[in-house]
Amino acid sequence: MNVVAVPVLSDNYVWIAGSGPVIVVDPGAAGPVADYLQQHELDVAAYFITHHHGDHIGGLVELSADHPAPIYAPAEAANQIGRVDYTITAGDQVRVDALGVAFDVIGVPGHTLGHVAFHGEGVLFCGDALFRAGCGRVFEGRFDQMRAGLARLRQLPDDTAVCGGHEYTEKNLAFAAKVEPDNEQITRVQQMVATSRAHGEPSLPGRLDEERAINPFLRWDQPHVTAAAAARDDIDTTDADAVFASIRRWKDAS
Repeated sequence: MNVVAVPVLSDNYVWIAGSGPVIVVDPGAAGPVADYLQQHELDVAAYFITHHHGDHIGGLVELSADHPAPIYAPAEAANQIGRVDYTITAGDQVRVDALGVAFDVIGVPGHTLGHVAFHGEGVLFCGDALFRAGCGRVFEGRFDQMRAGLARLRQLPDDTAVCGGHEYTEKNLAFAAKVEPDNEQITRVQQMVATSRAHGEPSLPGRLDEERAINPFLRWDQPHVTAAAAARDDIDTTDADAVFASIRRWKDAS
């Protein structure tokens, strides 16, 4: 499936998926998205919302008024989002008949309690749950909830395109290199991303097999990551939740 990252606000991406009617994912602002739709003469088939934060829904009302289409959003956050046509929960499947596609809804609570991800057609729209080389802060949930959600994402196919909500990759990679300074894959991706960003290109999407190799928040069971966590905190390195929490707190403080 064709996906395009439309930059909005300071570092958000709104994802546009499809090549005829399109799916609009997490419209944090209306203007740039409306301009893209007009420039490419595109209709909207559906809106996918991963969570309720304003930088992911700020343009939804304006866009959906001018480009009406069904809005799919997590049930737990429906009141905070406001305009929702279909509430969804983990385990649901969203069919977009205009595109002939279907997406599975995966629960990824932690950043927010109602956070979901959409997976289908080789693409993962994961909002602020998973970034390239990073993950979102744990605001409303618990560390163990966040890790459990990421564990579900970690099991998806290798070639899954990971479409996160922010351009945080360079900072995430710098932190990943602190956790695993001898990880050559991290160094390789840092060089690739630096080139992309120097040309004004998005660093996203990444691939899930790459994430498993470079992202410390998917590597809680790898020896170098558990050792890095143990060097900072007195934890049981066989406890995946404790390792994840240690690394996440480290990132929060960095």
